[in-house]
Amino acid sequence: MISCRDIRKSFDRKEVLRGISFEIPAGSIFGLLGPSGAGKTTLIRILTGQLPCDSGTVTVFDKAPEAFTGADRKKFGIMMDSFGVYERFSCGENLAVFADLYGVPRSGIRDILSEVGLGDAYGKQASDLSKGMRARLQLARAFMHTPEIIFLDEPTGGLDPQTMRGIHRIILDKKKRGYTIFLTTHNMEEASKLCDRVALLHEGRIIEEGRPEEICRRYDHQKRIRLHLSDGEDMEMERGADAADGIASLLREGRVETIHSTEPSLESVFLELTGRKLEEDE
Repeated sequence: MISCRDIRKSFDRKEVLRGISFEIPAGSIFGLLGPSGAGKTTLIRILTGQLPCDSGTVTVFDKAPEAFTGADRKKFGIMMDSFGVYERFSCGENLAVFADLYGVPRSGIRDILSEVGLGDAYGKQASDLSKGMRARLQLARAFMHTPEIIFLDEPTGGLDPQTMRGIHRIILDKKKRGYTIFLTTHNMEEASKLCDRVALLHEGRIIEEGRPEEICRRYDHQKRIRLHLSDGEDMEMERGADAADGIASLLREGRVETIHSTEPSLESVFLELTGRKLEEDE
């Protein structure tokens, strides 16, 4: 569905993207993870034909972005901070503008608002929306014309946990319906929950890529197992035959409350590879 090969992009002699390559199959969620300023938004602009790359090749729907037609662009749904809402318009009026632009019936506006949890906000003015409701309205706009690929640039940034979980449910529902989703985030927990594959972006380069759980296993240097017992004791063992016998005995005795391996989180992997946290600005 999407293919990038050695994509490079510079601004004022600063190379923002430095040889980016990846493949995204149809019907999957791909997460591009990195701190602010890492080049995530720039890459979305290149993939959607808003910005040319300096070198490398991009194909989306087997086409280069410079060859996109109006019909091709209608296959994209895009949610980005730079695509704001019309403050003086109601939610319904905001979506009506984009329904007309995409040539889809306005009759579906109430249904799409209900789909994102804004069923009662059709007549509510955009300037009166909370940050969470605004994010949902931007999602509704991205879904308005039933696109095949949805680009979501930090869709839950700054939102409370409850609103975030609601948006996660909406995204996963879109995947179940066969949509391909390109997600940028600096929230590693979000990426682990949502993404089939992720790429870690640092200073314009992809430094690691794969399924979230595979990446975490790859950097499990401790290779240990932690147990919490019913009497409150915490135990830690090296993985191996001896540990297997010990754990089996504890399980037979009914003493084990929880058992975990020591794989690091994606956040820890990023910190190990770069020496910095994702929340830090470039």
